[in-house]
Amino acid sequence: MNRKVKLLGLFVASAIVGHVGLVLAVPHALMTIAMGRISGGDGVTNQFKFGPRTTKDSRGVVRPSPDLAYASCVYDLSKGPLLVTAAPSPNQGYASLSVFAANTDNIAALDTSQYPQGIRFVLARKGQAVPAGTQVVESPSDKGIILDRRLAPTAELFAQVDQARRADSCAPLTG
Repeated sequence: MNRKVKLLGLFVASAIVGHVGLVLAVPHALMTIAMGRISGGDGVTNQFKFGPRTTKDSRGVVRPSPDLAYASCVYDLSKGPLLVTAAPSPNQGYASLSVFAANTDNIAALDTSQYPQGIRFVLARKGQAVPAGTQVVESPSDKGIILDRRLAPTAELFAQVDQARRADSCAPLTG
């Protein structure tokens, strides 16, 4: 009986350790895969990449909405903060920026209903120097993803939105 209790205890302890390990490791592993796909496998960081118009065959990371135009920036704050800007969409169309940390947590969501003139903020780690008076989004990790989504349900509107989003910036903060 004592041996069975010890084996059961070992099994329960192993299950708990395994579960906690998975809960902590899986989000980081998934985000690493996503960052690799978004950067095109070339490791490019701190600049937006602009996706083509979504079709029924589009499946980069998640199942995208055909009514949205996407742009993404894999960020790396290890060398300092970034200035992130997103121009407004044409005709006051909807646009949003979501910032995700390395563990998949959504750490910020900003959109044109809050910022109709365009979105602008500094993305930084705690303790990094940022200019006084600027809006700051603090990231708990050096790396992550910024996702820009804009309403573009037609080919004509996609072309207009595509031109506007080309002004987006995710670049090292200077000066």
